[in-house]
Amino acid sequence: MTMQRDADVTPPVELEPSDDQPTLEGSAAQPPDVSRISILEPDEPRPAPPPGASEDDYRWHTYRRFPSGRPDAVKFVDTYKSFGSTQVLRGLNMGLPEGLVSMIIGPSGTGKSVCIKHMVGLLMPDAGDVLVHGKSVPKMKDDDLFEMRKKFGLLFQDGALFGSLNVFDNVAFPLRQHTEKSEEEITEIVMRRLSEVGLAQDVWKAPNELSGGMRKRAGFARALVLEPDIVLFDEPDSGLDPVRTALLSRLIADVHEDMVEEAQEKQKPYLPTFAVITHDVMTARRIGDFINVLWKGRIVEAGPSEEMLNSDNEFVRQFLAGEADGPLSMD
Repeated sequence: MTMQRDADVTPPVELEPSDDQPTLEGSAAQPPDVSRISILEPDEPRPAPPPGASEDDYRWHTYRRFPSGRPDAVKFVDTYKSFGSTQVLRGLNMGLPEGLVSMIIGPSGTGKSVCIKHMVGLLMPDAGDVLVHGKSVPKMKDDDLFEMRKKFGLLFQDGALFGSLNVFDNVAFPLRQHTEKSEEEITEIVMRRLSEVGLAQDVWKAPNELSGGMRKRAGFARALVLEPDIVLFDEPDSGLDPVRTALLSRLIADVHEDMVEEAQEKQKPYLPTFAVITHDVMTARRIGDFINVLWKGRIVEAGPSEEMLNSDNEFVRQFLAGEADGPLSMD
């Protein structure tokens, strides 16, 4: 992944140690009893609503997290972020289990894309913490932050290709910027990734010669060339018709499976983790191994897809079914 905004990064903020802050760790030893699979201890009261909010505003937030059986590659710990008077993240506790395809879903304006910017250190929290493989992003020095970003690949909504470069050079750009690989090695890597996304015959085309779906696939190939541990997808299905959305979803799932197998064969320290921000419920249902439902800057519920698709929470059920009737309205 190539980050073009180093100069715009907010300086690291010194935070107090967060070991005693609430986390989302579940216990695999607990039986699948909904009342016990929670970030809360049995006798602990529900978290207080954020400043300025009422208990009624968060009545659908159970804060339950069904265990995934995996450690979290990325974890938000009681994270707050505001822009002026607008509160976006309001005490967010969220985890992305390592080696899985996680979905971050929820209504518009609830902080999903802001989460991505916190993961890669383009934004820093006002309070709380963000951990990547156990290391605090806000506490990283600039050099460490730059190295940490190499763990990430990022696919933007429109592919974010450089208009002056052809497909090959767009995909090769991160390798030329961040590695000492020869052009022969770069060509082998780029062609392998372009073949995976079905663009091996389009390497010399300019971005304006590609369809929207092709631009997204080229952006996907570019996100993979540095062999990232974590790949983030910011609404990859935006602007695509239902068939191409389904095909892109299948591609994401297939590439993730291949990357996990490759990481296991090479005995890499981390299994590849994918995180997909989407409004498309069908995308979440098709490829999500783990689903985080985000609303009003906090997680309503989170867990493996089979648990979430059978949730008894009215908000979760309404959102994942795409129904008009339920707690979520046009307000």
